[in-house]
Amino acid sequence: MSVFSPILKPFQPLTGMKRAGVAITLVASFVLLSACSSSKRPDPAPLAANVPLIGVKQAWVSRVGEVPTGSSPFVVGNAVVVAASDGTVAALDAATGRDLWRGSAGAPAATGAGSDGKVAAVITRDNDVVALEAGKQLWKAKLPAKAFTAPFVAGERVFVLLADRSVHAFDGLNGRKLWTQQRTTTEPLVLSKAGTMLAVGDTLVVGQGGRLVGLNPGNGSIRWEVPIASPRGTNDVERLVDLVGSVSRMGDVVCARAFQAAVGCVNAARGTLLWNKPANGSEGVHGDANLVFGTEADGKLIAWRRSDGQSAWQTDRLLYRSLSAPLVVGRSVVVGDNAGNLHMLSRENGSPLNRLTTDGSAIVGNPVLAGDSLVAVTKSGGVFGFRPE
Repeated sequence: MSVFSPILKPFQPLTGMKRAGVAITLVASFVLLSACSSSKRPDPAPLAANVPLIGVKQAWVSRVGEVPTGSSPFVVGNAVVVAASDGTVAALDAATGRDLWRGSAGAPAATGAGSDGKVAAVITRDNDVVALEAGKQLWKAKLPAKAFTAPFVAGERVFVLLADRSVHAFDGLNGRKLWTQQRTTTEPLVLSKAGTMLAVGDTLVVGQGGRLVGLNPGNGSIRWEVPIASPRGTNDVERLVDLVGSVSRMGDVVCARAFQAAVGCVNAARGTLLWNKPANGSEGVHGDANLVFGTEADGKLIAWRRSDGQSAWQTDRLLYRSLSAPLVVGRSVVVGDNAGNLHMLSRENGSPLNRLTTDGSAIVGNPVLAGDSLVAVTKSGGVFGFRPE
């Protein structure tokens, strides 16, 4: 039987600015880099009056408290699982927003939460991975480094990707350490942003540096690795190309973002690169059978053809609005901004279809689709569910 049986899939220099001036903190033998800039950002593009061409209404709202930067809600079955910075972990009914359960990791959370529908896991700022069932703590285990990526829970195992690019596997029921996959790297910097981890068939697919790597989930051995971007530049900051955020998966093909370097697609069954294209963003991607969508650091939204990576269209309607990763919903592609807006744009050409509002604080991570609910989380801890009218 596959280790991933059953698999519960996750819902997955700035233009005109220099990449220098970032905040750096020394941790153990490596450095954590926050993806920010000291340069003053241009004023955001003004928003036109909202003319709703598709009917969407707010169905519910819940609160969990301020959430870790860059974390995203996780969808499993009819539940949306969210972790708050204070360590609260909550599973919400996607239809109503009501608590299915709520518990605590026992310490402030550093990441979002992952879940297989039974066990949820989160990583704390104390470098512990904590597993919960129905809101009650099952176990916790000490990690050797910080983490910014939510654990991936599948096949009664909890997989963890750390900031030093190592991968660790734990027994989901008792926390017993199963294996560690430690990469030898000469790169002294890593990003303090959520990375990439998912299952494709019986392969655990993770981002390590600028490479998408396929691992045997049973023992951590490498099955294949494909570079989406290679380090370039004259200093360590410019050479950062870690894979970040959500991916677009269709069958065996996984498309991902390399930090401020490229977007590319990989056949994860064969371990081969299909294409990669230069791209200057720091958030994940999403897509459909024909297109892959991503937001650039300056606020452009770009659609690449899934078949060959050629640009299909782009729009600059939302420049300098610190956009989230996108989400494809029906005939629209949805992106959040730093004012709590959710912009619904046509996936055919990027024209506006509707604009939804939340609580005025930034949309964190990426919006997700849970059943027929569009769900977004704000920095201040609001969880908002929207549905078609």
